[in-house]
Amino acid sequence: MSALARIDDLHVSFGGVAAASGVSFTVERGEFLALIGPNGAGKTTALRMVAGLLRPDRGRVFFDDHDVTALPAHARVRRGLGFTHQIVRPFYGFRTIENVMLAAGHDRTANPWRAITSRSRVAARDKARTILDRFGLAAQAEQSPRALPLGQRKRLEVARAIALDPRLLLLDEPLAGLSSAEATTMADLIRTLPGQGITVLLVEHNLGEVLRVADRLVVLDAGKVMAHGTPQEVMARADVRQAYTGVV
Repeated sequence: MSALARIDDLHVSFGGVAAASGVSFTVERGEFLALIGPNGAGKTTALRMVAGLLRPDRGRVFFDDHDVTALPAHARVRRGLGFTHQIVRPFYGFRTIENVMLAAGHDRTANPWRAITSRSRVAARDKARTILDRFGLAAQAEQSPRALPLGQRKRLEVARAIALDPRLLLLDEPLAGLSSAEATTMADLIRTLPGQGITVLLVEHNLGEVLRVADRLVVLDAGKVMAHGTPQEVMARADVRQAYTGVV
């Protein structure tokens, strides 16, 4: 494998308090990398800097060998970087399938209304239906996202991101709020993405599912990288266990 993304010495502070202090790691092509750590470790902050949603005070982000530090989020999406949010934000004025169609038509128009009314509508709808079927949402295609329970809305959020054809997908706590069965289903779906050409960088608190599906872990604590390696290597470290539980 070779690095698809490189995060180099990222620093950012809020109100004088450091949220990231020299965060550096790589994301290899085709891998499933999980960014983990205790509450307040700086995981979402790091992910938002990679996505372009937050500008670092210092440090650089490289994507596919290009320095994208100064690029806004939408420009990074155009280069092949997708992301989801902790709190799902579907377009409630559109049906479920139309939410995915908006993303599926991203390469044809920047206008959301034209994306579902232009001559490309049939192709976008076909692509959206294929993705919804993959995520177990085909039966909900014509429903409003308001009618979907949280587990399905979480899957819709990932489906929308997939419709953008990302090469790197950043997922911010996609299992949060889900039942054990729903979390397992979602984790299994995400696990298939690297096999479909989509590299995954995941932030998640559900450590059991992360250890089951991730290829490699990067552990943050107090805004710094504490450890990295395979799940077995990382969880064998006493300092990692202490950071999570307070005991060795």
